[in-house]
Amino acid sequence: MDRTIGNLAKEAGVGVETIRFYERKGLIRQPLKKDTGFRTYAEAEVTRIRFIRRAQELGFTLREVKELLDLQSKRKMTGGQVQKKADQKIAEVRQKISDLKKMEESLTQLSRLCGTGEQNAKECRFTDCFEKEKV
Repeated sequence: MDRTIGNLAKEAGVGVETIRFYERKGLIRQPLKKDTGFRTYAEAEVTRIRFIRRAQELGFTLREVKELLDLQSKRKMTGGQVQKKADQKIAEVRQKISDLKKMEESLTQLSRLCGTGEQNAKECRFTDCFEKEKV
């Protein structure tokens, strides 16, 4: 079933401007106008847009999302090249997890230091929580 840009946006859970943005970035193809004067999008575009949104939620940049989508269409890329890209992203994810754990520890410490509610915020040395050697 073909759908107009409005229907595509609704079905994919995004705005029309998001679809146009994705088209400009080369993430989805802008279809040609039909005899009716409207552009209609195939079912595959719904799936593609949902993938783009989910990948962004997981921390992938639009450039990285485009690279992932291109992997499907590039027949010349080897499994080793795909593995290398995946390993690079895994390393980035692990670093982010480490950073988030440090942030959690710092915020927990901050909560303990200032959580009594009785002291003035000026007396709460929250900057100590973010010193590198304490994190």
